[in-house]
Amino acid sequence: MSCRSGAKNHYLRGKQIAPHRIVGSETAAALIDNAFNAYNAGRLREACHLYAEKMLAGDATVGMSLAGALTPAGLGMSAIVPLIEAGYVDWIVSTGANLYHDAHFALGLALHRGSPHFDDIELRKQGVVRIYDIVFDYDVLLRTDEFVRQVSAREEFQRSLSTAEYHHLLGGYLLERERSLGLAHRSMLAVAHQCDVPVYTSSPGDSSIGMNVAELALTGHTLRFDVSADVNETAAIVLNAKRCTSGSGVLLVGGGSPKNFTLQTEPQIQEVLGIDEKGHDFFLQITDARVDTGGLSGATPSEAVSWGKVDPHQLPNAVVCYVDSTIGLPLLTAYVLAKRQPRPLKRLYARRAELLEDLKSEYDRVRRRRRPSQKTAE
Repeated sequence: MSCRSGAKNHYLRGKQIAPHRIVGSETAAALIDNAFNAYNAGRLREACHLYAEKMLAGDATVGMSLAGALTPAGLGMSAIVPLIEAGYVDWIVSTGANLYHDAHFALGLALHRGSPHFDDIELRKQGVVRIYDIVFDYDVLLRTDEFVRQVSAREEFQRSLSTAEYHHLLGGYLLERERSLGLAHRSMLAVAHQCDVPVYTSSPGDSSIGMNVAELALTGHTLRFDVSADVNETAAIVLNAKRCTSGSGVLLVGGGSPKNFTLQTEPQIQEVLGIDEKGHDFFLQITDARVDTGGLSGATPSEAVSWGKVDPHQLPNAVVCYVDSTIGLPLLTAYVLAKRQPRPLKRLYARRAELLEDLKSEYDRVRRRRRPSQKTAE
């Protein structure tokens, strides 16, 4: 009887659902802790607790992936920039589109609230572009394209660059433009430049930034993206996180290629380089993707264990929150800013060469162990 009673109590040990009345003066953090009790609200509460109480409790290295049209909705400025400045995000993998649209704000270009029910044929005639319920003048694209081309044509860009190097340089010019216009803290790339947060793009040709760089290639410019450098640098960041900090955490906003590129760091370390490792320690995803379609966007942390992407012993430190990112990310940001003090910046961009050398040294030791002696080979 006592054994059955103990098992029963195990299931009933969660906090009793007895929320206070909502009165309208609650902070976002208080609302989440009090009223987000079940279903996807419950998962968002768990995500907030995981981020604030575990991922940020020590000096764990946190990588963020960004997919979906987040920056056009202003989330770069409102939610991501504060996380970078507070030291809550140490490295980023984003779609190129998010970085391109992020640049509009640094250039002082306007995007507007609109409606998903506008007549798109009429919008085209009027020179208005629509992203669901966001609208802006077609000239916003042309002016951003011109800025990207002019900057990318400069001498310091004419070489092979990792996407982190490219975005760091571009972020510096966006920062200068912000200052000249009297703007501040509007561009995530500008703030990442200031904070030495490396920003990678998993598919550098798949955006208007990549399209403009491709146009420059037709005119003889020698800027090229080094995707192998991206793979090795991100793996080096994660290996350092595992060896020298309290762990590696991933904050996955949406899915797609950025999610995979962030997670594949562990298979790169283990499967390809042969370095002894177990996977990321903290897994937090905000997504609206279904699991049963088999796509990476909806793949669970449990499934990621089978690939070596997540440490199987750390599955209790994994939360998937099924909610629109434009709802979940601002709430998550508000929660952690209310609950935690800023962390010292890791400034991983400035340490890329050092971390890469550490990765190479460990890989070389693995290769020496694998290599048969010359006498045996003969």
